[in-house]
Amino acid sequence: MADNSDDVRPRTATGIEHWDHEADVVVAGFGVAGAAAAVAAAQAGADVLVLERTGGWGGAAAMSGGFIYMGGGTPLQKACGFDDTVDAMKAFMKAALGPGVDEDKIDAYCEGSVDHYHWLADEIGVPFKESFWGEPGWEPPGDDGLQYTGGENAAPFNATIPPAPRGHVPQMSDKRTGEQGGGYMLMKPLTDTAAALGVRAEYDMRVQTLITDEEGRVVGIAAKRFGKDVTIRARRGVVLATGSFAYNDTMVESYAPRLKGRPAASIEEHDGRAIRMAQALGADLAHMDATEVAFFCDPQLFVRGILVNGRGQRYINEDTYPGRVGQATLIENDNKAYLVIDEAAYEEGLSRPTSSPQLRHQPKWVAETVPELEAEMGLPAGALQATVEVYNRHAAGGEDPLFGKKPEWVRPIGSPVAAIDLRGMTGGFTLGGLRTSVDSEVLHVTGEPIPGLFAAGRCTAGVCAGGYASGASLGDGSFFGRRAGRAAAGA
Repeated sequence: MADNSDDVRPRTATGIEHWDHEADVVVAGFGVAGAAAAVAAAQAGADVLVLERTGGWGGAAAMSGGFIYMGGGTPLQKACGFDDTVDAMKAFMKAALGPGVDEDKIDAYCEGSVDHYHWLADEIGVPFKESFWGEPGWEPPGDDGLQYTGGENAAPFNATIPPAPRGHVPQMSDKRTGEQGGGYMLMKPLTDTAAALGVRAEYDMRVQTLITDEEGRVVGIAAKRFGKDVTIRARRGVVLATGSFAYNDTMVESYAPRLKGRPAASIEEHDGRAIRMAQALGADLAHMDATEVAFFCDPQLFVRGILVNGRGQRYINEDTYPGRVGQATLIENDNKAYLVIDEAAYEEGLSRPTSSPQLRHQPKWVAETVPELEAEMGLPAGALQATVEVYNRHAAGGEDPLFGKKPEWVRPIGSPVAAIDLRGMTGGFTLGGLRTSVDSEVLHVTGEPIPGLFAAGRCTAGVCAGGYASGASLGDGSFFGRRAGRAAAGA
């Protein structure tokens, strides 16, 4: 018999004489978006069933650093001494996460952010420690609750938009990066709350296709469990929340080819299945080329030096959000980067605390002078010398007129001087997906909602259209997951 596992064309409910499972709301995926949808649907009085491909809840969220992007004056921001407004949050997100952001989504997200914080902290029980981590880094090495995670306090944004840290990370000890990060302490309370509300979960269930009635309304999901066909009826609505397409090589090659061969910060279950299932019903897509890009170097090091491209030229202010460095490196500079840093700055960086000691690379080239370093690196004669000369000239006065690096990080590069080879040191995950409404309805290419179908999380095009801030995935997934659950419960 032919293997039809790649066939995502919808099935009709006509002829299905027996449903293996039924619920008011059926959620595909038990990561952050699916868990938030399940809880919200149950809170709205619906009978909820979650279908999870793996053997347990968590998804990529449980393995993540746990940042949830929230602002506008949350209790944690206030406790840490930061003033933030909804308008400032909107302005930053629209400037940093574009081009082409869905302004209605960002407006709803920012206006509902403080309420979302209270939902997570007060109703779900997610713990946040009232302490701020202010050093360069991908995430706090300890259990601090707040950090800048989008470059809000760096150029070019800090010149026109009042900066405030919006990366809220659940309090957790014994973190293990890539195994059990702060995201675990978001997922554990969410799934505990779901269980307390009577949400049922079926594991080892691989969703295959959507099931529609004669009018085209989505009324269920066809799945496979250990090779056996399973049908699940949704009396009110289906919520898709199965993650990105970072591990679907064909989709990545088609939509986001720069990321080919370098998926990171996602899990292999992120195969784009939900996107393709909805596409088969005529669902619209957005921002499929958008990607988060991690830069595999400790920020404690590169903030203290200068990053140059394959031509020996600086291309970014090194004190910005590391994800912006990653995007600029991969997308704008052919994935070529070198960190030029003197011995004193390198040793100072090594002495500072970090959550990513594995990213503290050794220099590849060391020299007494910049001309010697330039020659060893094989750069065109004079290229790196000109870059360092201009940088040092202004750094003597604590300034960086080219890129606006903050004075606290601007120091002339001295001797001896080294270069760390960071070519190819990037990876990431996809940000594009199904086009959805502010109520998480999946939209047809005509712009109309597909009846009975909702989606949230990385299988959708959320608040990020091009740029990224750490916490936008968990924030977006949980916020619009809630909306998906509520909407599906009332469908």
